[in-house]
Amino acid sequence: MLNITDLKDESTAFKKKLDAVKREIDPVFPWYPWGTLSNFIHLNGLLRGEARDLQKLARGLPAADVGAADGDLSFYLEEKGLICDIVDYGPTNNNGLRGARMLKDRLASNVDIFEMNLDQAFGWPRKHYGLVFFLGILYHLKNPFFVLESLAKVSEYALISTRIARFAADKKTNIDAIPVAYLLHASEANNDATNYWIFSDSGLRRILDRSGWNVVDFMRVGNKTNSDPASNEGDERAFALIKSRYF
Repeated sequence: MLNITDLKDESTAFKKKLDAVKREIDPVFPWYPWGTLSNFIHLNGLLRGEARDLQKLARGLPAADVGAADGDLSFYLEEKGLICDIVDYGPTNNNGLRGARMLKDRLASNVDIFEMNLDQAFGWPRKHYGLVFFLGILYHLKNPFFVLESLAKVSEYALISTRIARFAADKKTNIDAIPVAYLLHASEANNDATNYWIFSDSGLRRILDRSGWNVVDFMRVGNKTNSDPASNEGDERAFALIKSRYF
């Protein structure tokens, strides 16, 4: 079993181990600065019933971590017994994927690293995944519908998170129940031009449905009162376990 509670609790020790390895490799290297393993805290709150066992979700098939940063999550899951691929793109990765490659080498890992631009025509590295981690990547995509639809054809389950907004950028217009997405200006959110579409709750559920997914578990975290697409104080996130209708 890969119980999500155990993964959450044990990820802290793995992070300390991995941080030590990173310091040994290069203490001044621009490692990805945000802790991706902290996602297990939210996943622990999200998943219910049999879905709390990631081994059952994966069903013995490979998993993939899309937008993997330095690959912390993939290397952790490998240690726990899952076959896991890293899928990311050097030009938009924090350090050009050099961090993930150095860790793979130092850890003598069997994790495969696939460099793919999801904003252009692409094919997934494998024809069949059991579970894909799609955390914090959706709002960085120019064409989220295409990526979600293509992913539904190769993966039975996915765990996703993305920024959502209850109000439009004017902080007055309530869009929560309207199936829409707000297109950010290149400098509007943290001056990060790779931020594109911020969905409303209803908009996220609609695009998941239209691209071939059923929502199994869903929760919202962060500013659940007056979230907006761009401000730091208005940051709200949705986490969801989704199941493909293609399988």
